[in-house]
Amino acid sequence: MADRLQSIDSMRLLAMVFIVSIHTDPFRGLGVYGNTLNFLIDSTARFAVPFFFVTSGYFFALKTVHRDPTKYFIKRAIIITSLYIFGLLLAFPVFITGTVIRSGTDTEAIVQSSLLRIGEFIAPVELLYYGTSISVILWFLPALLFSLGLIYLAILSKTTKYLLPISIGLHIIGLLGASYTMFVDIPLETRDALFFGFFYTSLGYWIAASDWQPDSAHSTLYLGATILFSILHIGERYMLGYVLTGETLAQGVYTASYTISTAFLTLSLFLFLLSRPHFGRSTPVPAWGKYAVGIYVVHPAVLYIVERTDGPIRHIGIEATDTLLWHLLLTPATFFGALLVYFIAHKIGLIEMGGDHLPRLSRIRSQLF
Repeated sequence: MADRLQSIDSMRLLAMVFIVSIHTDPFRGLGVYGNTLNFLIDSTARFAVPFFFVTSGYFFALKTVHRDPTKYFIKRAIIITSLYIFGLLLAFPVFITGTVIRSGTDTEAIVQSSLLRIGEFIAPVELLYYGTSISVILWFLPALLFSLGLIYLAILSKTTKYLLPISIGLHIIGLLGASYTMFVDIPLETRDALFFGFFYTSLGYWIAASDWQPDSAHSTLYLGATILFSILHIGERYMLGYVLTGETLAQGVYTASYTISTAFLTLSLFLFLLSRPHFGRSTPVPAWGKYAVGIYVVHPAVLYIVERTDGPIRHIGIEATDTLLWHLLLTPATFFGALLVYFIAHKIGLIEMGGDHLPRLSRIRSQLF
């Protein structure tokens, strides 16, 4: 187990770098070359969120296949929920402050815009299921919770053998509603638990439950498959975004989230990591993998603040967002800024890394004094 965790922890941190890069959009808008580079980065990075779903499903199976799943599911549900609440508590004041600032000095406009924004924040379906009411970036956490819940129900009903085929069918519907809208119109939001997270979490669960242990002798084969599917993934997205539409990279960057080849890329990468259990052992990367989920939760608020620093810079006559330096610094500033905030929150006792992320005054007092 420790060896498996080590290789996967190494990729967790790298995957989080890719997730942050998706949200910071490096080099987009800097001409055709900038758009091309952004498209390649974005296409390459799309494995990252599926990878976290697969990892969660995999370890959920390892923890529950031969024991009562209820205790572990409740533990995971508490951690995921507390992470989500922590992310909301960070993002809400930052985003509402931005709304107030944009409203100017008109008191009535401030009140109206703030109430409208708060109304959006507490929309029940978006808040509790889709996870998009305050920051669309946080959608992963509710999707993961509901995905694990579906697997938990399948375990209780002894129907886990149907998990993968059912989730594949639902995921196909989700892909049609997201990336292949030219074939059929699916009038639903499909980047959620049912049509997206459930499939990848079930895939991870199936790998562990079927006791699939990739042989290290085949690691080169898995690496080759990962490279091949990476190329196919980029090609598929280029076909969907440009060949079929007649658009060009000079006009913009195709941003559809996931495609058919995303699944094959994620699977081959995950199998490669399992076949190379010592991956990253000689580096500090595995030890830092535990911070990945914290960076994810914190970075929406940090990114919002960092992006708004272009305002003061613009006042002195510099369009920072149009410069290469801005695009080179935005991703690392967001990533390491989020890491710093998360580390400080842990050090002062605001949250418990790896456990409860609900802020508790008693924990803060004991940590500080």
